[in-house]
Order: sequence, then structure tokens, then C-alpha cells
Amino acid sequence: MNTEERRKVLENAKHIAVVGLSDKPHRTSYQITEFLLKAGYEITPVNPTVSEVLGKKSVDSIGDLPASVDIINVFRRSEYLPALAEEAVKTDIPVFWAQLGVYDEEAEKLLKKHGKQVEMDSCIKVEHTMLLKN
Repeated sequence: MNTEERRKVLENAKHIAVVGLSDKPHRTSYQITEFLLKAGYEITPVNPTVSEVLGKKSVDSIGDLPASVDIINVFRRSEYLPALAEEAVKTDIPVFWAQLGVYDEEAEKLLKKHGKQVEMDSCIKVEHTMLLKN
């Protein structure tokens, strides 16, 4: 996505699913999700190893997400992206965002082929801070 597309996505999104969200406060996924909650987004954790994070009930997989989700934000290693992309294309969730340091070319191609907006190797918190100056 280009800068304007990222800005519009972040401006219009209301509900973000965080794949790989840890319940440990020292983890980056936890800290960034805390920021997203404070910024006003609804959050659904996607992690089969925890029942709840930051007071939000966790679901086991992307396929278990509610239809209201606008962005899938991924905190998993790059090697997991192809499988996550396969799950994502079976949903109506329009945006797939992989965090800084996370990228897979084949996953990106699959997602785009299915009409998803894709952002990889990019921190959603950094982009939010730069693009949405409140």
C-alpha cells in the first residue's frame, strides 16, 4: 500500500484482529495492541494458547474471527505467513498487515490475487503515529 492507502485504512478501520498477540506485557505484540486500544480500535486477539489478552477474549484462528474485523495484523514469523494468508483469503476481511520484519512474497501474491490490501514489514503503531496526527 502507498502512504495514502495506509492512512485511509488506519483512519477507517474500527476493528483489528491481532494474530500472535501475547499475554506477556514485555512483548511487542502486547505493547502495540495496548496502543491500538488506547487509539480507539476494537481488538480481537488470535492466539490458541491464551484465552484472553488485555481484557479481550481470544479466538483460535483467523477463521474464527467475526465479520466486523477490518484489519488482520500479524505478529508471527515470516514462515507462518503463507498459512495465515490461506486462512485470510477465506474471509471478507479486507486488509492483511504483517508487522516490521515479517514478509513473504508468496503470501503477498496470494492475498493480492484475492483482492486484499496488503502491508508487510511495517509497524502499524509507527504508521498510525506518523499518518494520523490527532
